[in-house]
Amino acid sequence: MGGVLRAEPVWVETFTGLRMDRFVKLVKLVREWGGNGPGGGRPWCLPLTDRVLLVAVYYRTNLTMRQLAPLFGVSAATVCRVIQRLRPLLALEPAPRPVTDTDRLWIVDGTLVPVRDRKVGASSRNYRFSANVQVIIDADTRLVVASARPAPGNKADAHVWRESDLPAAAAGTTVIADGAYLGTGLTVPHRRRAGRPLLRGQEEDNAEHRRVRARVEHTFARMKNWKILRDCRQKGDGLHHAVQAVATMHNIAITG
Repeated sequence: MGGVLRAEPVWVETFTGLRMDRFVKLVKLVREWGGNGPGGGRPWCLPLTDRVLLVAVYYRTNLTMRQLAPLFGVSAATVCRVIQRLRPLLALEPAPRPVTDTDRLWIVDGTLVPVRDRKVGASSRNYRFSANVQVIIDADTRLVVASARPAPGNKADAHVWRESDLPAAAAGTTVIADGAYLGTGLTVPHRRRAGRPLLRGQEEDNAEHRRVRARVEHTFARMKNWKILRDCRQKGDGLHHAVQAVATMHNIAITG
């Protein structure tokens, strides 16, 4: 049985959220990182462009493998193998760290992603079994520059930050965060204390802080257009790879 979806503009733009030129760039990256494999084994029944499309559609729509199989004219087992093979290759480092501009401003925040793997998530404040995913973005470009490995959703943002590799990645860069990161050394809002109202200048600082920090919330909203981040059924490193892959596609979508 032939598949319905092929790497053509109408399908790519409808099912991945990427314009065709952006999708071509994604395929090029995957090919450069070994998407076609070392060769010598059993050939894939789908060309690389269709395999990349399959993974991108999976992340964008969160369809099950049985639902994806007839769309591409392959078996559910083949869909699984394609995803397992390519997902680490889409999980590239999202954006390079600036090496000369010391005035860059980064923003960090965490979001809860519902998961099925009990070894990755925990019962969280959203009343679901979730994982805490933390991401750093560049305040000017809105590009994702780093993401931490998912932590159980019942852990505080400050704890997850300290236990991750994000502090090392952000060393030497000004990073702002919300009040949940108090005591981490990041730039957080002035804290309101009982009986001690904030000064006018502090209120203005907090208002500006909220205005800038909202950019990371907007980024999370765009990233969650890839529905894998609304209910991840992947086990083990599946969510970690999904976050990095979505970050890669998000960056390609806004930069070209």
